Amino acid sequence: MKASEVLKRYAAGERDFHGVNLRGQSFKRQNLSGVDFDEADIRGANFTEANLEGTRFIRSKAGLEKRWIVFMFLISCFLSSSIGLTSALSGYSIFYFFLPSGDQNIFLGLFFFVTYIVLLFVNQEKGIEFTSKLLPAFIFVTGIFATAGIGAVSISVAISIASNVVFVIVGSVIFAFIGAFGNSKIVTFFTISSIVSIIFFTINGTVSKYFTVAFTLALPNVKISTGTTKIAYILTIIGAGITLSTSLIIAYQALKNKGKFNLIRTLALAFTTVVGTSFRGAALTEANFAGAMLKNANFISTSKKTILTRVCWKEVEEFSFALTDNNYLQNHRIRELLINDSIQEQELKFDNLDLSGINLRGVNLKYASFIGTNLNYANLQNTNLSRSVLKQVQLDGADLTGCCLTGAYIEDWGITKETKLDDVKCEYVYMHVPTRDDPDPLRKPDNKKEVFKLGDFADFIKPIVDTLDLYHNQGVDPRAIAISFKQLAENNPDAELQIAGVEVRGENEDKILLRAKTAPEADKSQLSAEYFEIYNHVKALAQQEVQALIAEKDVRIRSLETMVVTALKSPSFYAEGDTNMSGDRNIQTGRDYRETHVNDQGTYVEGDYYNNPEQKQNLAQAAAEIQALLEQLEKSYPTDTTTGKMALATEAIAQIDSNPTLTARILSALKVGSVKAFEQFLSHPAASFVIGALEDWQKTKES
Repeated sequence: MKASEVLKRYAAGERDFHGVNLRGQSFKRQNLSGVDFDEADIRGANFTEANLEGTRFIRSKAGLEKRWIVFMFLISCFLSSSIGLTSALSGYSIFYFFLPSGDQNIFLGLFFFVTYIVLLFVNQEKGIEFTSKLLPAFIFVTGIFATAGIGAVSISVAISIASNVVFVIVGSVIFAFIGAFGNSKIVTFFTISSIVSIIFFTINGTVSKYFTVAFTLALPNVKISTGTTKIAYILTIIGAGITLSTSLIIAYQALKNKGKFNLIRTLALAFTTVVGTSFRGAALTEANFAGAMLKNANFISTSKKTILTRVCWKEVEEFSFALTDNNYLQNHRIRELLINDSIQEQELKFDNLDLSGINLRGVNLKYASFIGTNLNYANLQNTNLSRSVLKQVQLDGADLTGCCLTGAYIEDWGITKETKLDDVKCEYVYMHVPTRDDPDPLRKPDNKKEVFKLGDFADFIKPIVDTLDLYHNQGVDPRAIAISFKQLAENNPDAELQIAGVEVRGENEDKILLRAKTAPEADKSQLSAEYFEIYNHVKALAQQEVQALIAEKDVRIRSLETMVVTALKSPSFYAEGDTNMSGDRNIQTGRDYRETHVNDQGTYVEGDYYNNPEQKQNLAQAAAEIQALLEQLEKSYPTDTTTGKMALATEAIAQIDSNPTLTARILSALKVGSVKAFEQFLSHPAASFVIGALEDWQKTKES
C-alpha cells in the first residue's frame, strides 16, 4: 500500500492497517498516532520524526528490503576477500622476522611476536580504548631499541604491530557488519571465504609482494627479502588465523553489546540500519512493538529526540541488531528485562540508572534495587515491587496502579501529586533502608500486627505528596522562617497555604523541614523558589529592618517562630494542624462588625469598634492622612519589591513621628481602636508593612 493512500484513509478516520505491505514507504514527519500496524511489513519504511503515539506494531516486521539484502551480500563478498588479504598480511608480518631468507634480528622477532600477542589479548579483554593507552609505552620501548643502533628494524617492528592492530579492528567491524545484516549461516559462509582467501593470497605470493612494497615505501633504506618457503607459508597462515579469530571474537562481543566494543557495534549497525526501518526522532509514547521483528531498525534521535516513553517491547525479536540512542535500551540487562519480563535475580540492581519512561508493566521486580534511579513517567502498573529498595528513586508522573509495594523501602523516594497510586497493593512499608542493627526501620503501620487495607497506603502517603516542603539546611533562623512564610502566603492567597508540620532533620538535629498544605493547583516549584528568595533576603536584613517587616499579623509570625524554636529544642516535636497563613479573617454578622486580635498578654479577645460612629470617624480621618502620605512617598519608593515596601514603610513612620499633630491624632485613634482597624481604610501595596511598623511605633510611644 502506498503511503499516500494510508495518509488519505487516516485523514478520513480509518486507523486499522493490520497486515498491510508498507515496504519502502515514507511517512516522514506524518501524524499516525493510534494507528494499528499489527503484522504489517514495514521493512525499509521511513517513520523519521513521525507522531506514532499509541501506534501498534505488534508482530510487525522491520528491517532491510530484499534488494538491500542482496546489495549487502555483494559488499560482504568483497569485504571477505579483503579481510582474507589483510589477515594474511598480518600473519606474514608476524613471522617475517623468522623467515630464513630475511636479514632480521631473531630477538626483535621474538619481541615483536610477544608484543603483538599481548596487544591482541588486551584488545580483546579490555577494549580498544584501553589498548590505545598502552601505545605510548610501546613507542618508548621501540625508542630504546633505536638508541641501541638498530633503529630502522625497530621502526619496522612498530609499523608491523600498529598495522596488525588496525587489521584486527577492521576485521572486527567487517564481521560485525556481516553479522548485523545476516545470520549465523551468513557469518559462517564469509568466515570460510576469508580462510580460503588467506590460503590463496599466501601461496600465490600476493601477500609477500604487498608486504615488500608497503615496507619499501615506509622505509626505503631497508632491504626487504621476498624469499618464501613452505615454512613461511605455514607460519603466515597461522598468524592470519590468529588475527581472523581475534576479529571474530571481538565482533561477536560487540554485537552482544559489550560496552568495551561499543564503537565497533555502533559502526556496524550504522551501516546496516541506514536503509532499514527508520524511527529516528519519532514520538513513540505508549507505542506497542510486542512480538515485532526489529532487526536493522533505527531509533537514533535527529534534531528531535526519539521519545520512547512507556513503549512495550515484550518478546521483540533481533533487538540487539537495532540501533538505539544512549538511553535505557543501551543496557543489555534492561533490554532483556523488557523483552522477557525477567532476568536473573542477582542482576536485579538498577541503581542510579536513567529509566525514565520505561515500561515495566507486570514485571516481577521483587527484591530489586532502584537506589537513586530515575523512573519518572514509567509504567509500573501491576509491577511486583515487594521488598524492593526505592531509596531516592524519582517517580514523578509514574503510574503505579495496581503495583505491589508490600515490604518496600521508600526512604526519601520522589513521588509527586502526578504519581498514580490507585489500587496499590501494600500491607506495610519501611520508611528507611534496613541496617544490621535495625532490620525493620520505621515500619508503617507502626503496629507490626497491623497492615494497610486496600487503598489505605495511598491515603497514608498522600499528605506527604501534597505538601510544600521547605527544607532549611544552613543557619536556621526561626524569625526569618516565620516572616518569609507569612509574606509568601500574603503574596499567593490562591495557594491557600497552611502549616502542616515542622520536622527536625540532620545528624546534629539543626535542620528544619517546614511542611505546608497548598491548593491542589498550586505550583509548588514556584512557591518554593519565591519562599527562599524572601527568606534569604530577610536573613540578610539588619534587626531594625526586620522589625519593619512584622505586620499586623505579628502574633501569627511569632507563633510560627515559636513552633520552629520548640522543634529545634525538642527534636520529637511535630505539629500538624490547620494553621492558615493567608491572612486573618474578619467575621461580620448582621450589622455587628467584630475583629479578633491578640492583646499584650497574647490572649485572643474580641473588640467592637465600629458601632460607635465617632470612633469610626476618627479612625477614618487618621487613616486618610496616612493614605495620602503613602501615595506621596510611593513616587520616591518603588512598591513592586519587598525591599521597596519596607523602605516606604520606614520613611512613613519617620514622617509621622516628625509631625506632632499627626502623631497625636493617630495615637488618639489607636487608644479607642487598634492598629488592625487602620487596614480597613488603607488601600496601598505597602499597607501591611506600614501597619506592622505602626504597631511597633505605638508600643515605643506608649512605653
